[in-house]
Amino acid sequence: MSIDANSRRKRILEIINQANAPISATALSAKMGVSRQIIVGDVALLRAQGHEITATSRGYTIISKSNDDNLQYLGTIVSCHTAEDTQAELYEIVNLGGAIVNVTVEHNLYGNITGPLNIKTREDVDNFMDKLKSSQERLLLELSQHGVHRHTIACRDKSHFDHIVQALKSKQFLHDK
Repeated sequence: MSIDANSRRKRILEIINQANAPISATALSAKMGVSRQIIVGDVALLRAQGHEITATSRGYTIISKSNDDNLQYLGTIVSCHTAEDTQAELYEIVNLGGAIVNVTVEHNLYGNITGPLNIKTREDVDNFMDKLKSSQERLLLELSQHGVHRHTIACRDKSHFDHIVQALKSKQFLHDK
């Protein structure tokens, strides 16, 4: 029994919204009984309709909502460090209970370039670093002047965010503006 395209897109949106973690196009295609390419097209149409679906290395998620009710405060930090310090910076944030939503760099030609991260655990950090090491890709911070980049951090509240900022400052990961 096949459902129409609009009903399928509505169901895809429900599944992504209810998921506790990013969900891949392959998993969605299995659930919906259509090809992965159909799912990718459906997600593109949902995005065009204004739904804030983002693709991560682990699958689709809704960037504007946190799947963790304890991480409802969003704050932005400006970091400055080398590529070699990336893992330590990410560990520091997740060890303190924060989640790294994304990374943004200011590029002279393209303006702001943002990449979704959605890193919440040490395992997520390890997976990200493993993927980096096994690829030919460079970190976004390497495209910026002097490694300056921004992260959106999800945490419990402003006090929690301030605690993370102080810890990053003490490790000299933050840009001293």
